[in-house]
Amino acid sequence: MTRRLAEVAKKVGVSEATVSRVLNGKPGVSDATRAAVLTALDVLGYERPTQLRGERARLVGMVMPELQNPIFPAFAEVVGGALAQQGFTPVLCTQTAGGVSEADYVELLLQQHVSGVVFFGGLYAQAESPHDHYARLAERNLPTVLMNAAIDHLDFPRVSCDDAVAVEQAMNHLISLGHQRIALVLGPPDHVPSRRKLAAARRVDPSVTVEHALFTLEGGQAAASRLLARGITAFICASDLLALGTIRAARRRRLSVPEDVSVIGYDDSSLMNCTEPPLTTVRQPIEAMGRAAVDLLAGEISGASVDHDELFFEPELVVRGSTGPAPHPARIPHPEARTNA
Repeated sequence: MTRRLAEVAKKVGVSEATVSRVLNGKPGVSDATRAAVLTALDVLGYERPTQLRGERARLVGMVMPELQNPIFPAFAEVVGGALAQQGFTPVLCTQTAGGVSEADYVELLLQQHVSGVVFFGGLYAQAESPHDHYARLAERNLPTVLMNAAIDHLDFPRVSCDDAVAVEQAMNHLISLGHQRIALVLGPPDHVPSRRKLAAARRVDPSVTVEHALFTLEGGQAAASRLLARGITAFICASDLLALGTIRAARRRRLSVPEDVSVIGYDDSSLMNCTEPPLTTVRQPIEAMGRAAVDLLAGEISGASVDHDELFFEPELVVRGSTGPAPHPARIPHPEARTNA
């Protein structure tokens, strides 16, 4: 007990006597100090006293599928900073292959009496994935916000980049450059944002070609290789990683970007202006989206009436060096072109 008092007091910057008063429910402690002590207990992994376990800490879980894709750390930085400004302590929960799952993190966060959860690119966006853990959050009435598109029956506030506008911008850019053989490299078939992108592309060009892949460099390379074998000259990818994989696939076939093949990414994640060539991509408004998500979450936590309709943000096409005029017919890669891998 003495060790716990000392650690919590050091963490908060108050005396052990003040910590003791909080833990024993005695008066003479400000609300801010009391909240700080309870949060320190949670952060340090100590059990709250029985009489305090029903109260939620000012902890907020940030659950994301990975950190290798730079868009997720970028969102986490914005959301984490906005949470801190509103007096919350962000708790980063990152899934790993064969490690702690999204559902496991939900249980852990519930045990820690968190005030709310923000999800980034989770299973809520995949129609065929398990969603029972979201039902657990709804049953507990735990404030929850989802970043980017979710399946329809999940009744949580959602903050999304407008996938339809993003693809329309990309398609119109490529068409203006004279491209006719345009293809999409998207996420899995049940991925809601990818479905939205495909629907928007087909409204512009019903004959547009598509390949589905995992959101990895290797997934993009494999999908693009199949499309290059069909004579595609322009690619719209559902992430910057998929776009970089597409460029790698083109180079394996001794094709130049953008002279032979044009490539557009999605996210405008860090360092995309430093690639060779710099990547043309659709920029998500990360700052505005992240702050809107925190405002919605804070509203739910405070008990305010929060609109659960999806909130859309308009993206911006950032034109760089990976897109150019459609190649002359003589330069269009033959469908039977071989790789030099």
